[in-house]
Amino acid sequence: MKKSVAVSIDAEKLTALEMYLGQKNLKLSEELEKFAEQLYQKYVPSNVREFIELTAAKKPPRKTKKDVSAESENQSEQ
Repeated sequence: MKKSVAVSIDAEKLTALEMYLGQKNLKLSEELEKFAEQLYQKYVPSNVREFIELTAAKKPPRKTKKDVSAESENQSEQ
């Protein structure tokens, strides 16, 4: 499951950042995701990262509301 994080920045700085990232065909959200991953790799111990990966691999994927709706429609058609 992914979560969002809010970050505060001056409006002028944000505008400039988005403008210069755009010149390099980069998106702020993608760059922030990369940086968050770097922070995770740097500060979370490797044994904890490994545990998280193992437990994530064992969990069946969650059904979205769309999946549940589609299943309900299929069952009602039968």
